[in-house]
Amino acid sequence: MSDETRLIHAGKLKGDLARTVGPPIQKGSTVLLPNAEALYDDANYLTYGRAGLSAQAALQEALATLEGAVGVSLYPSGIAAISGPLLACLKAGDELMVVDNCYKPVRRFCDSVLQRFGVTVTYFDPHMPPEALVGGASEAVRMILMESPGSLSFEMQDAPRIAELARARGILTACDNTWAAGLLFRPLDHGVDLSIQALTKYVGGHSDVFMGSCAARDPTLVRRLADGVHHMGWAVSGEDAYDMLRGLRTLPLRMARQGQAGLEIAEWLRGQDEVAALFHPALPSCPDHELWQRDYKGACGLFGFALRPAPQAAVNAFLDALKVFGLGFSWGGFESLAIWCDPQLKVRKFAKDYGGPLIRLHIGLEDPADLIADLRAGLDAYAQLTT
Repeated sequence: MSDETRLIHAGKLKGDLARTVGPPIQKGSTVLLPNAEALYDDANYLTYGRAGLSAQAALQEALATLEGAVGVSLYPSGIAAISGPLLACLKAGDELMVVDNCYKPVRRFCDSVLQRFGVTVTYFDPHMPPEALVGGASEAVRMILMESPGSLSFEMQDAPRIAELARARGILTACDNTWAAGLLFRPLDHGVDLSIQALTKYVGGHSDVFMGSCAARDPTLVRRLADGVHHMGWAVSGEDAYDMLRGLRTLPLRMARQGQAGLEIAEWLRGQDEVAALFHPALPSCPDHELWQRDYKGACGLFGFALRPAPQAAVNAFLDALKVFGLGFSWGGFESLAIWCDPQLKVRKFAKDYGGPLIRLHIGLEDPADLIADLRAGLDAYAQLTT
């Protein structure tokens, strides 16, 4: 052969790869198939590298173990992990019921995309009793989408009961389970059809990689999700899958530390004069604690609280005084974050009074004493503009 041909085919590995703790990262669009028959085998997704190679497959297997699933589809972001299953399972003429405390981008997708393609979207109060919710669903309803706890105001739904009633009527159920990360609560164990996560948050854990997942037990749904990813042309890289798998290994340790710190800080906040209400389902004094206690085996570090009513300038002063907490919309990473939630609540159909300006905290891996000192400084700044 000529030098050109030999260089093209040189350097190919022979034999098995050395075994390492993590999976190999394969980079390639082209997948070489074993024989001619495999070229057009429709049951085989691995005809093109976009379908995911070793690292992606390892992550899917690990997430299936975490979720108690038959199969898991990967998406390039958390919102894609919600929009993807909705597109895969719904069609024009169907109706989708969405909990009113949903993640803001979910509402944006439903109102801007789904309805444009002929899917009716209705929003329901997160505290609507399951019997009223499912019993009142029209014949066109094909899916109920829950988010429990909600990532801003932390209302919970009785997911097991909703799933039970919906299944009897042939209605699919899906749950955005990012708060529990598939570790503290497993929706599939409670009859929910689809368990969705923004892996960007707790599974990744380091605020540096985007991804989402949807897990299912029904083989028909597993295939429908995989087909949806394939048809939409979505893909996640081997490098991102590797990083996500690395984060998954330490998920239980991080969540335990952050959950405990979150409870400690929430208890401290409850005793501060500037705080009107707490919203942390793991605290007995907070709304929906009974549901959390029944179904969950722990808490994460995300919760909310309401400040006593004050001018907008006081809210800004509270946030601007924080030095350890960053001001940012994501959560689930190693760092602590704070946001003011009220602007995001204006689009809700079922308006609620939370007692004052609603603040959301994500508790990271810093020392709780330092975080408490930082919050006290913020509350001092708040108090100066309320007296």
